Amino acid sequence: MPNTLYYGDNLQVLREHIPDESVDLIYLDLPFKSDQNYNVLFAERDGSKSQAQIKAFGDTWHWDEGAARAYPSFGDVKTGKTARCLSTMPQR
Repeated sequence: MPNTLYYGDNLQVLREHIPDESVDLIYLDLPFKSDQNYNVLFAERDGSKSQAQIKAFGDTWHWDEGAARAYPSFGDVKTGKTARCLSTMPQR
């Protein structure tokens, strides 16, 4: 659908909202896998820095149950580009 912003997991959005063979390019901003947690920092009412913060998101990835469940849905999981790419990622 033109002029629509989807917020969420890219694979879920593509599968549920985007027709097959209709995407030419997906652009994602870096950084990826920085292995850091990013926080929202707050300021005091007078504008000075506050010690208060909350975790906004974590930029880490590891092989877990969700990754294992999703893995077969990539199509060429035994051979091909997906298999080569995923074989380079650390597994815990």
